[in-house]
Amino acid sequence: MNLIVRGARAYPAVVLTLLVGAIGLVLLATPARGLAPWLVGGYALCVAAWQAVEMVRQLLRGHAGLDILAVIAIVAAVSVGEPWAALIVVLMITGGEALEDYAENRSKQELTALLKRAPQQATRLLTAPVAAGAGAAGAADDRTETVPVSDINVGDHLLVRPGELVPVDAILLGGSAEFDESSLTGESLPVLRAADERVASGVVNGSTAITMRAAATSKDSTYQQIVDLVEQAQGSRAKTVRLADRYALPFTVVALVIAGVAWFVSGEPVRFAEVLVVATPCPLLIAAPVAFLGGMSRAAKSGLIVKGGGTLEQLAKVRSAAFDKTGTLTTGKPEPREVRPAAGVTEEQLLQLAASAEVYSSHVLASAVVEAVKARGIPLLPVESAAESATNGVEAVVAAGTVRVGKPSWVAKAAPGLEIAPLDAGELAIYVALDDRFLGTLIMRDELRPEAPEVLRGLRGLGVERFAMVTGDVPATANAMAEQAGIDEVYAECSPADKVRIASELQPRPLIMVGDGLNDAPVLAAADVGFAMGARGSTAASESADVVNRFDRIDGVGEAVRIGKDTVRIALESIWMGIAVSVGLMLVAAFGFLPAIVGAWMQEVVDLVAILWALRAIRGKRRV
Repeated sequence: MNLIVRGARAYPAVVLTLLVGAIGLVLLATPARGLAPWLVGGYALCVAAWQAVEMVRQLLRGHAGLDILAVIAIVAAVSVGEPWAALIVVLMITGGEALEDYAENRSKQELTALLKRAPQQATRLLTAPVAAGAGAAGAADDRTETVPVSDINVGDHLLVRPGELVPVDAILLGGSAEFDESSLTGESLPVLRAADERVASGVVNGSTAITMRAAATSKDSTYQQIVDLVEQAQGSRAKTVRLADRYALPFTVVALVIAGVAWFVSGEPVRFAEVLVVATPCPLLIAAPVAFLGGMSRAAKSGLIVKGGGTLEQLAKVRSAAFDKTGTLTTGKPEPREVRPAAGVTEEQLLQLAASAEVYSSHVLASAVVEAVKARGIPLLPVESAAESATNGVEAVVAAGTVRVGKPSWVAKAAPGLEIAPLDAGELAIYVALDDRFLGTLIMRDELRPEAPEVLRGLRGLGVERFAMVTGDVPATANAMAEQAGIDEVYAECSPADKVRIASELQPRPLIMVGDGLNDAPVLAAADVGFAMGARGSTAASESADVVNRFDRIDGVGEAVRIGKDTVRIALESIWMGIAVSVGLMLVAAFGFLPAIVGAWMQEVVDLVAILWALRAIRGKRRV
């Protein structure tokens, strides 16, 4: 009952149309049956007038539509004595919004699920844990309060019970704990996090209550960034979602021509009305947008946030692909292979100075250096100031002087005595200097993602013709990785400006650019389709990209292109199927074999079939 009441409040025009129809039917069973056609026809003409006014407003805004067919059909049906057929067309018009809402809600259910999973509340401790190791037992005696996540401030102490979502990005206090991070990374197995380690918001706590210290506010936390991306995707009404608009005018002309010829040849005005009541615009107005929303929902289920229907249409046509290297084609988890200090420098000194500076870098290599130093138990030095140079490295001021860590060409500007280290295939070097003194080299090795060659082969099967690696790394490392992945075209030692220039020149178009870090944000924005490996990438990269991969897997690139192709195909199928069936029914009606009231109901069937066909975009084509 509540569902009916809510529906009536949401769609009063539908209720009013059904009420008028019911009253008309009752009048037919009474001596006042002559009033029924006047009531039904008058109501239909009022709706037609209202639609005509709205149609003129849309035309003045520059938006041509298909409402003219419905308006003419209503007026024609009433004029030739078919008011009940006109009422059915009115039901299609008034019920179209409800049908569209249902189809859209069904098609974007995965996007909606992501929004509903966002943390809403948090349990804040009013007194800090007694000791750093205080866990559930220590927290149980503390006074707590339940607050909205928006009220959490950096530094607040939080209690997260078993099975609860971590409300904001926070530091784990006490011992280690297990978390389900599948919503962020796609990894189904629980992940063990140690004390003092940062944990992202949106992950699910394991079987033990824990205490945490907030490291970010809600709006700056990981899951809120995902929510912002989803809201942006849901709110987008890209011009290409109006895929059907290009068919609107031809379809209208064809319908009017068939109706006019049928009237002229037969000499019966009723033929004109009979043709137009089956000229349904619903497959054009609703089915195509529903298909695009379904494609976006299917992408979300695969961990991909697509920021609009326009991106799906571009993905369907992609012909070139460019990839960053570190963290994109590679795992982004480089392992330190060797420490090569210069004369008079110990390994510990080299690692300590390098890691103290790398703390302030967003590059994935930096975090690997810091983790390696922590594993050795080497303390980090206090830093007075630090700055990162895009694609080059990081510079930090410590008590001993200015530390530079990064690419050889950049570090050599401060330390002319730098010596280039010989490297094996797949290895890369991080160079370290203190003021004008070269301190040594850290040799790292980052493995190619095992699925990368297969992903590239799959993209070739989807019609991508040209592949390139565009990276800031040195040629030796870049060429070795490109050869393993199956990429022949390599651009190495590129600055962000170089990447943008190369991406703008690559042909054929459209081009998809795949990257992950802060340095990739400009080129992701410049490409036809920017694809951000969001699980390891920066906020800037996610904001500038058209597709954000929440899961740390490169096979999402192939899945995105496949979803784009499936979505556009299904949208076009829905449009053409609706047009074909409508034209067929119009021809039948033109020869007088389809009464107006029967044709009006057939129109509703065509609408339903077209929308159900469009909803197939949620699942796409079944593949063995």
